[in-house]
Amino acid sequence: MAEQEGSGLQVLLHTLQNSSDRASVLTILQVLGDLLSVGTDRRIRYMISKGGSEALLQTLVNTARTASPDYDILLPLFRLLAKVGLQDKKFGQKALELEALDVTLILTRKNLSHSQNLLHCLWALRVFASSVTTGAMLGINGAMELLFKVIAPYTRKHTRIIRAATEVLAALLKSKSNSRRAVNRGYVTSLLRLHQDWHSHDAANAFVPIRRALLLCLKHIASLRSGREAFLAAQGMEILFSSTQNRLDDPGSEPVTCVALQVLRQCAPRSPLPLAAAGSAYAFPAAGNTPSGPPPALAEEDFEDDDGDEEEDKDPDSEDAKEEDDDLETDVNKLSSKPGLDRPEEELTQYEAMCLELSCRFEELEPKPGDDPNSEETEFTNHHHIPTTASPKQRCSNKDQSSRGQEREDAVQTPLLSMVKRQQSSVHLASKTGPGGNPHQKAQPNGLGTDSSGNEIVDIQALLTEDAWDMDVISRPRISTSGSSSTRSREAVEAIDELLQTHPQHIPFHDPCVYMAKARGTRSVADFQTVAFPDLWGHRPPPSPEPMLERKRGIQRIKIFEDIRRFIQPSDVFNKVVFSLDEPGQDTASNCLWFSSKFESGNLRKAIQVREFEYDLLVNTDVNSTQYQQWFNFKVGGMRAAIPYRFNIINCEKPNSQFNYGMQPTMYSVKEALLGRPTWRRTGHEICYYKNHYRGSAAVAGGASRKCYYTLTFAVTFPHNEDVCYLAYHYPYTYTALMTHLAILEKSVNPRKVYFRQEVLCQTLGGNPCPLVTITAVPESTSADHLEQFRQRPYQVITARVHPGESNSSWVMKGALEFLVSRDPVARLLRENFIFKIIPMLNPDGVINGNHRCSLRGEDLNRQWLAPSAQRQPTIYHAKGLLYYLSSIGHSPEVFCDFHGHSQKKNVFLYGCSIKETLWQAESAVGASALLEDVGYRTLPKILDKLAPAFTMSSCSFVVEKSRASTARVVVWREMGVSRSYTMESSYCGCNQGPYKGLQFGTRELEEMGAMFCLGLLVLELKSVSCSRQLLTRAAALLNAEDDALDHHLQRGRSSSVTAELDDEPPCMEEIDYSADSSSDQEGRASELDRQIREWASHQDEAEEEEEGPGQGRRAAS
Repeated sequence: MAEQEGSGLQVLLHTLQNSSDRASVLTILQVLGDLLSVGTDRRIRYMISKGGSEALLQTLVNTARTASPDYDILLPLFRLLAKVGLQDKKFGQKALELEALDVTLILTRKNLSHSQNLLHCLWALRVFASSVTTGAMLGINGAMELLFKVIAPYTRKHTRIIRAATEVLAALLKSKSNSRRAVNRGYVTSLLRLHQDWHSHDAANAFVPIRRALLLCLKHIASLRSGREAFLAAQGMEILFSSTQNRLDDPGSEPVTCVALQVLRQCAPRSPLPLAAAGSAYAFPAAGNTPSGPPPALAEEDFEDDDGDEEEDKDPDSEDAKEEDDDLETDVNKLSSKPGLDRPEEELTQYEAMCLELSCRFEELEPKPGDDPNSEETEFTNHHHIPTTASPKQRCSNKDQSSRGQEREDAVQTPLLSMVKRQQSSVHLASKTGPGGNPHQKAQPNGLGTDSSGNEIVDIQALLTEDAWDMDVISRPRISTSGSSSTRSREAVEAIDELLQTHPQHIPFHDPCVYMAKARGTRSVADFQTVAFPDLWGHRPPPSPEPMLERKRGIQRIKIFEDIRRFIQPSDVFNKVVFSLDEPGQDTASNCLWFSSKFESGNLRKAIQVREFEYDLLVNTDVNSTQYQQWFNFKVGGMRAAIPYRFNIINCEKPNSQFNYGMQPTMYSVKEALLGRPTWRRTGHEICYYKNHYRGSAAVAGGASRKCYYTLTFAVTFPHNEDVCYLAYHYPYTYTALMTHLAILEKSVNPRKVYFRQEVLCQTLGGNPCPLVTITAVPESTSADHLEQFRQRPYQVITARVHPGESNSSWVMKGALEFLVSRDPVARLLRENFIFKIIPMLNPDGVINGNHRCSLRGEDLNRQWLAPSAQRQPTIYHAKGLLYYLSSIGHSPEVFCDFHGHSQKKNVFLYGCSIKETLWQAESAVGASALLEDVGYRTLPKILDKLAPAFTMSSCSFVVEKSRASTARVVVWREMGVSRSYTMESSYCGCNQGPYKGLQFGTRELEEMGAMFCLGLLVLELKSVSCSRQLLTRAAALLNAEDDALDHHLQRGRSSSVTAELDDEPPCMEEIDYSADSSSDQEGRASELDRQIREWASHQDEAEEEEEGPGQGRRAAS
């Protein structure tokens, strides 16, 4: 049947090209018009495949070249050409080969005085101009000069024709050769004059398409340096700024406003970042690295955009897909081969000392006379921590042990099984706070407030005067060393100690005294002398998750417009440096904020006061690097309450961010903490992320294309006057906080029940110990059977924080660690059946020094797993060596998982490794169906999809990319043969599915994910064919006790329900333009031209507009 239809269509097309009978041609055009007017675009594409474009173009040429062209044929032919041409990617080339361009231009010139014929000719030119190559040829043949005869100043006549002509001109100017021609002939001034004229007369927004098309012409011209120069010389910045500023809030002008701002951003002068050097402000003498000097001056060629031959058509969608597929590894040998050891085998013996559990005899388990196991169990269950003599003050150690016991109980009182993902969410949404609102609780008039639990707390602010409350001393606790303590540091220690005595904190697994002791051993490149108050005082999660921020309509264009105002109206711009790591000792005036980042994990390089309540901020690059600007963490003081302060971080690198989709930064208020609310909270309003006018030099980029920078802007309304607040990209989690946490965890467990061993994997380049933690259950006794069962337990290996800026991964790890040592029955089962090897922080140096991605050598450590060096990448070298050793003694881990954070997606998800899925995705010619592969790598993510509220299977991926060949996930999969080797990614933002849909992640949700991951490991074991009957029996009893909460997860072989694919990003309230010179404008949409043609057809019986002579538009080009 299809063949008959095809042959019938081909007969029609053949007859159309060759028939000289007018009636036959008109009939065929009518049939084709009816055929393509209904149904989908598939009919058009089918007609194109049968030579439809060539037939229509040839008919056009044949008809136009007759002595007296028949417009009864030409008009329906033009309409068909417009409909078909927009779907044919080779239409322009076909038109060029058949000489249809010349005849269309000739017809256009002949019909300048005939509106209906002219309109149809312009539609055809619009389709031809959609090809850059064809558009360039039209420009050579005088198309632009012809169009300026049609485009007139404001008039109510022939507006449909003027619109069509401006849209054709905009399409032609996508060709850089046409844009150069327009600049040389002075068209920039003419276009600005035309835009002004139409804009000033169009208060009712009746002619938005014409105004927008004129601006698109300027936008394409401004892609050239010469075009920008001509625009600036013609006062284009001032003209567009003036015409746009009063229409920002006008919804009817939105299409025009968007393009106007794009033009303003393109033409705003590019400039280098206001930094002394492109590299980090901190220097570390790593072998093979040279310190960065000042960046070379930016020459004009650094900003030129018109190099090269651009006259070729590109399909960005297919190019993006091709680039993505090209990264997939399709070499089956590389996917399946197992490389040999990357070091001498005898070196592996050093890791035997890190697996002492396999040789331990547990003599301490032998019962001794007088032992009371019940009292011992009680002692260690309630024991939280007893500070050592290293604490700053001895009285810090005399805290109420009963309250510490209660903390321990609170930490584990909720059984994990009761937190499993449900169909309905039990989460209560926090109340949404509008711009300028204060999310913090207010103190009561009597001087008493309430904390998150409803308990009364002393309101220090009401009971003490501001003079007595020395915020400067309180907020800058110093790391004092024995024998050398300044008066200032003694004051800080005494002030903090007094606060700890009068206002003790009850934060599980945290102790300020232990933290200060651990901070003395932390080594930083900058030799930090103070600690961050939130790390010292502690963090208590908010009582409920915080909702994602609703994006204010038009906020991006408002912020960009304010940036443009700096160039147009610079009189109110201060540009005063108030903080700089490169120029220490900046004097801070009383009328501005003060800043600091000289503490662990701090990152702020420079702060510039722009206006009274606006600051430009620049973050530091990673040490020994000129890139990776994303993580920020700084403190700010001297603020006034109830005043919105705007912060612009102007040297971000990534082209997109979750800050455009509901994510907020985090803030910790010192005064709020002293009032009993020590909490990192999401904060900020009027948040958006967009490309700015700053550029990096091509020389700094190593000859590559110059770097573009992006601005993250947000406004913060602080809760208190003269407070000290910390602002961060995400919830900070420092190295010292980890070491404190591990020390307290170790003292919280019963060593006769829980095997918790903390040791040093290696020393980092910066001289900090990288911790390695082993957790399992102590054998029941020293009998041979119990010891054998202990030593045969399979291993699970978990790592985290290889990228320092991914602090969310540390919160997930914190949740996993606390759960594994808890009294939860699931945790007990896990300890009794597995040995956990955990490296909670693979990049301590990067975390300490505020890096986002790299080590002190400026290397991404998660790209060093193929051939790490003990001297250059010690943590990766020894982590890999430990895995090699476990594999060599028959204890290869059942699961390896590396915890990460993700800045582009929502939810939590896994990346795994599969040969078949990689080949399928790449559409490789290798027969994937013939390969044998265990699909067990999908089991754990399916389990987590059912268990964890934050996890989604739909975002998981199991392909192996070439660019990821040296990551932990891929190397452990290939070299150690661990089929369940994963990267677990947690969003910085939150969830768009499940019980937490619409909520941002807090630390509580991240810690819960760590516990859920551990539960997933237990369920994975229960589903395996090798699971022991004893474990199944105990698990069944446990689940029955929990009302069968997980019963359906234990059915082996049961397939997981298919989760519908979720869009990564929800639609925003406005079209977000991340690029100042984006080519993604919408003037070329096929549907828009088709709509214009259908609109004309519906009104073709109405009276024609009054016609004017051929010179109607000559004034426009003068």
